[in-house]
Amino acid sequence: MSHLSAQQLSELKAQLNHSLHDIQHRLTDNEHYGLEDSLRDTTNELSTVDNHPADLATEVYERGKDLALIEHNELQLTRIEAALRKMDEGNYGICATCGEPISYERLNAIPETAYCKEHSPQTFHSVSRPVEEEFLTPPFGRSSLDEHEYSGFDGEDAWQIVESFGSSNTPAMAEGSDISDYNDMEIEASSELDGFVEPLESFIATDIYGQNVSFFRSKRWKQAMDDGDYVNDDQLEGGPNKY
Repeated sequence: MSHLSAQQLSELKAQLNHSLHDIQHRLTDNEHYGLEDSLRDTTNELSTVDNHPADLATEVYERGKDLALIEHNELQLTRIEAALRKMDEGNYGICATCGEPISYERLNAIPETAYCKEHSPQTFHSVSRPVEEEFLTPPFGRSSLDEHEYSGFDGEDAWQIVESFGSSNTPAMAEGSDISDYNDMEIEASSELDGFVEPLESFIATDIYGQNVSFFRSKRWKQAMDDGDYVNDDQLEGGPNKY
């Protein structure tokens, strides 16, 4: 015997029939959201075969949206028809998982449901993560691992590269209280030798044949001079400075 009264069943059946007719109307009277029309007719193109999808971006987007709406309506239609069959068979309102009666309040809100609130498949959220994340750990956006003796490329390194091109920050917005110059804005300005092994390699240059050694008066060069690594320009293997 059903736990629902005859009046409740009558009201739920009326809701199901109304939804059934509404979905059938949407699927038939509007020609399946326009999918029955040729894409060639809607774009005024003689042929879309030789066009890149980006050339028909709006049409491709609308066609994908229509497909999603049709799939949603067809799934809803299947559930409504199954619920009406259960009414005719006399087992409507019983949870397909635990076999317990579904409350009238839930059926009134979702008359086509086949599950109680506790066993609804939509209440289970997967906690699994894409396997690719194992190779992206730690994510750059939340990593600054120098204090953990991490020698890999982390978020701080990524930000230093971007910040070296400039930012919209001002000294007034800096975290430190004693910053008065834009040159002090960078986060731990990197002292690593990017792209070379010895500091000398950053300002020494030769021609394509390895001859005519010269050097550039760069920041690395000035730092080398200030540190006393070289007494004068002639100590550099290229002789006098050409630049």
